[in-house]
Amino acid sequence: MSENCCENMDLQRMTKAVRELLVGLGEDPDRAGLAGTPGRVARMYAELFHGLHADAREHLTHYFQEDYDEIVCLRNIPFHSICEHHLMPFLGHAHVAYLPDKRVVGVSKLARVVDTLAHQPQVQERLTKQIADLLHQELQARGVAVMMEATHTCMTIRGAHKPGSIMVTSAIRGLFRTNLASRNEVMSLLRGHSAEL
Repeated sequence: MSENCCENMDLQRMTKAVRELLVGLGEDPDRAGLAGTPGRVARMYAELFHGLHADAREHLTHYFQEDYDEIVCLRNIPFHSICEHHLMPFLGHAHVAYLPDKRVVGVSKLARVVDTLAHQPQVQERLTKQIADLLHQELQARGVAVMMEATHTCMTIRGAHKPGSIMVTSAIRGLFRTNLASRNEVMSLLRGHSAEL
């Protein structure tokens, strides 16, 4: 996370809002255990939402020209995000693959793209689509596939109360969408199975 993540955020206003929330709950925000809570919560949200003031494209501006025309796949990228409907966390793993057209990025850049886009109010469906679209556009990849698996606390600890539920979303672009054999190969890789050679 950037050290400047709070520059565009009003921490004082956020602190006041958390204080009001505690009052609304019937709590005393001045009691010993809660005295510093509003400020801590404000700083926490600034950290969790630092992606609001970052551009995920910056991670894809430096790439290598490589004569490589096979699938590049990075699986099990841990991520966490905040559902914009209840401001509760959802967390899991992202699996990302692309078919380069001479543009190859450092492997850490794929994880940083996921991280930046996840650190803003989100829904999993949109997050999956944003990652796929960004990789497809910025890398000019011949194909992109993204699969995300996540547990949503807004469903597991409130509302439906269904712990253990996992939501899976995918987004397919380019050749992986139009060519069945390529799609089957990349989906097998994303799921963690070795593709048949």
